Amino acid sequence: MSLHKIKNELKRIANPAHTRVLQRFFKTGKGEYGEGDLFRGIKIPVLRKLVKNYQDVPLAGVQELLTSKFHEDRMLALLFLMAHYAKTDDAGRKHLYNMYLRNTRYINNWDLVDVSAHHIAGHYLMDKSREPLYRLARSEMLWERRIAIIATFHYIRQNRFDDTLRIAGMLISDHHDLIQKAVGWMLREVGKRDLRAEEQFLKTNYRQMPRTMLRYAIERFPEAKRREYLEGTM
Repeated sequence: MSLHKIKNELKRIANPAHTRVLQRFFKTGKGEYGEGDLFRGIKIPVLRKLVKNYQDVPLAGVQELLTSKFHEDRMLALLFLMAHYAKTDDAGRKHLYNMYLRNTRYINNWDLVDVSAHHIAGHYLMDKSREPLYRLARSEMLWERRIAIIATFHYIRQNRFDDTLRIAGMLISDHHDLIQKAVGWMLREVGKRDLRAEEQFLKTNYRQMPRTMLRYAIERFPEAKRREYLEGTM
């Protein structure tokens, strides 16, 4: 019953005028990273409100939403998954983590990855082997590689940087700008907490980093230091 109500609510609050904006923003054209994705035109705060209003939605319903052709439905499914994860026990978290990894083909845009990877994959592996993240980092699937690096945001927030730096090293030559941006962003987050750790990594690797990755990583540096990195004179 909850899933039926949610589907009706999603149809009711859809905004076709906003759909066209989102389809351009998330690169849904032919040959682009989000090719063919469909949008309802619903903003994230509205989806978060639905999570609060329908807390009893079963996991079977979450799975159905996660396989939807509509981007917002998949985002809503991930928000539900995170809500379930936050209030369940260890066994429940293992089940939800495994569910998350089984469905990476549906976590198929940068916003879907960024809202969920550190809360589920990163959190679950906090006291376990991180090898699953390294497998994802070696994946041919763009979104799995992004999950690998963004999941480490959870560890960065605990002032633990080793996995971020190792996975950044694995992805340092990645050709896709969405990976370059993600790696640069996580390096910048490391630097907010331990500038020396970030700079040790950069001084070893900055000459081989794609410019996009480097620019994101040094975004908060003083202008003079930014220029030295960009000009290769560090």
